[in-house]
Amino acid sequence: MSTTQAKRPVTITIIGALAFIAGAIDMISGVLLFLLLPNEEVVANFGGSGGLIAAAIASIVVGLITAVLGGGLLRGSNPARLIVTVLQVLSIIGSLFMAVAYIGDPSVVGEWLGLAVSVVLVILLWTPKASRFFVSGGTSVD
Repeated sequence: MSTTQAKRPVTITIIGALAFIAGAIDMISGVLLFLLLPNEEVVANFGGSGGLIAAAIASIVVGLITAVLGGGLLRGSNPARLIVTVLQVLSIIGSLFMAVAYIGDPSVVGEWLGLAVSVVLVILLWTPKASRFFVSGGTSVD
């Protein structure tokens, strides 16, 4: 007895891997923000410790959700694609803010890396081949 199973396009596998990577970068960025709480200059740039804590928590939550939804992306879940797109746009905005705000700091390289991964992920999520896969619910064999 043989069953025919749709073959997932390589692009979708890359998308899933990038979702896990983007999620991990966001979570690490959030943890690093928590570690900056003793730095008064950084806290002041966030408008106080509340702003810094909120940014750290938001980054960790966005990263966690993105990483979890990576599995849905690999299965062809269109709702997962939509949610990850929104989260990655938020991540792009946050990374861009951090990268520009701390342009002279060597640690800003991580923000640029996170920004690049998120941009590539969003672009790949909406290519015609990916769209066919997600609209078909993961049954496309292109």
